[in-house]
Amino acid sequence: MMSHHYDGSKQPQHSLLPCTDVIIVTPCGACKMLRRRCVEKCVLAPHFPPTEPLKFIMAHRVFGASNIIKLLQELHESERADAVSSMVYEANARIINPVYGSVGTIFQLQNQVNQLQAQLAKAKAEIFTMKCQHAAIVTTKMCPSSQILSQECFDEFKHGSDDSFDSNSPSVCIDIEEESLWDIIWA
Repeated sequence: MMSHHYDGSKQPQHSLLPCTDVIIVTPCGACKMLRRRCVEKCVLAPHFPPTEPLKFIMAHRVFGASNIIKLLQELHESERADAVSSMVYEANARIINPVYGSVGTIFQLQNQVNQLQAQLAKAKAEIFTMKCQHAAIVTTKMCPSSQILSQECFDEFKHGSDDSFDSNSPSVCIDIEEESLWDIIWA
């Protein structure tokens, strides 16, 4: 028998493999991690690709492979992607915060929303106060009956009208020339 030495410059004339095409199927990330053969209709394959092994590792650590498979089999195919996404999110949250999990994240975000709403209300109140002070300064310089506008500002604030923050409200917009307004304020 004649042996062929492959030096990289020429293709070998005889192949050791038969001519039939061999298709090598890469197991999904879940089957690869579980070290089992990935079947053609693997429930996990569409959701746990071999390129994202941590995705299944996290979900498996918290929920277990049998629970994940059972849940996915009970769902319609159109709902499975959302379920896997939710399981992976909840598993990551549980690993980060073992006591509260995703509920801890929700609680933290709700507190942040409440704090931001309080800051917004405070800023709106400060803007309203400044507008009323500005209107009071202008009206006391312009006309002696300044009590009317001050009472109007107070009534708008008391009733919580969002119009009071509008730049076109009567307590802010006074019909005089801009130059004379600055003269009045700085006088």
